Amino acid sequence: MGAVVGTLTMQTKQRRPSRDKVDDELEMTMVCHRPEGLEQLEAQTNFTKRELQVLYRGFKNECPSGVVNEETFKQIYSQFFPHGDASTYAHYLFNAFDSTHNGSIKFEDFVMGLSILLRGTVREKLQWTFNLYDINRDGYISKEEMTQIVTAIYDMMGKYTYPALKGDVPRQHVDAFFQKMDKNKDGVVTLEEFILACQEDETMMRSLQLFENVM
Repeated sequence: MGAVVGTLTMQTKQRRPSRDKVDDELEMTMVCHRPEGLEQLEAQTNFTKRELQVLYRGFKNECPSGVVNEETFKQIYSQFFPHGDASTYAHYLFNAFDSTHNGSIKFEDFVMGLSILLRGTVREKLQWTFNLYDINRDGYISKEEMTQIVTAIYDMMGKYTYPALKGDVPRQHVDAFFQKMDKNKDGVVTLEEFILACQEDETMMRSLQLFENVM
């Protein structure tokens, strides 16, 4: 999604750089879904009003209706991984952003998640990432859930990740992660176990692609 954000901001820079507040607020009424006011979003996120204006213009340019569905999200995201298959990972990422679980991402959902991932505390970022891995949202990460996400990341990176690796490599990595994370050996990883393990082992955090490839 970092690539997606880059595209959004790049496209907005191609437009007129100066607009006053009235114009920005007027634009926000011209779509099917009108997001919260800039002041409210500024209070709820770690972005300035100006940054929110830039993000909103880019979001609206990609999604004129004011919301993005999963298929559109996949199409946008897949553009940045031409040598792999990003569709499965994009599916999981879409669900993580879809806070209301209604099959669409509103601008508010987008910037709230983005605010955490780009400017949140380490704990906030890890909690967001835990929710990404907790596919069935039961409050635990199972070995199967982690395998699905890690496999999706390998598929997304394509030949740049494993030109000659065997198909069981993702599961081998997950087995190693679980051995370190599952402190009480009950077969699942809790939020606290996940955070503790990642804070104790920077290599594990990088291997899980926690921040670089989540967005």
